[in-house]
Order: sequence, then C-alpha cells, then structure tokens
Amino acid sequence: MNFLIDTQVAIWALFDDPHLSQEARQILDDPGNRFQFSVCSIWEIAIKRGLKRPDFQYDPREVRRHLLRNGCTELTIQSQHAVEVDTLPPIHKDPFDRILIAQAMVEGITLLTADEEIARYPGPIRKV
Repeated sequence: MNFLIDTQVAIWALFDDPHLSQEARQILDDPGNRFQFSVCSIWEIAIKRGLKRPDFQYDPREVRRHLLRNGCTELTIQSQHAVEVDTLPPIHKDPFDRILIAQAMVEGITLLTADEEIARYPGPIRKV
C-alpha cells in the first residue's frame, strides 16, 4: 500500500518517540508498503523550529536525509494540490495539514496520521 506520512508521524518514527502507536510501527515496518513524505512537512519543521516551538526542535535537513535514507520518496507540492485545498471542509485551519490532506486526495494515496482532526476529513486518511 502507498502512504503519505504526516509530519508528526514522520518525526515520531525517525526519533523513536513513544507516542508512535504500535499500529503505526507495524505499517511502517511492513516491507510491502511504500512511503512518501511531503515537501510541506520539511517546510513545516523549518518554520516551527524557527518559531522555537518545543515540539519541533529538529533539524529539517536531518529529517529529510533520514526519510530519504529510509526509502521514503519526496512528494513536491503541485498547483493541483493547492487547488484541492479549496474543496476541503473547514474542519482544521492548519495550512500544513490541509495541503497534506489535499496531496493525499489528488495523488490517491493514504495519509498516515495520528491527528484526530485530520482524521475527520473525508478521503484517503488512516489514523494510527
């Protein structure tokens, strides 16, 4: 199965955070699954790190390197993704999360998230 990993799941997985659920670990460890990460996630980490958010004190370069080394492919943001954001209901205001949801919808891949609010959106989303 193809998955788009949301920012928090990626961080938790890379740094072996105990918040990462057993279900998420099983999906991430399954060699039959393929994973992508969004450029948006790296951008989010860079911005929130710059704002000194305590939950985002990771070097975005290091996160990107680790994701690529672990076999994830990078998904760029296309205008079609941005346009799809316009169709989303106003459940969540976080622009980073909204573009991830739109990317999953446009690309037809499942967004892997631990976020309750993201999971409320229609579309290919799996909460773990």
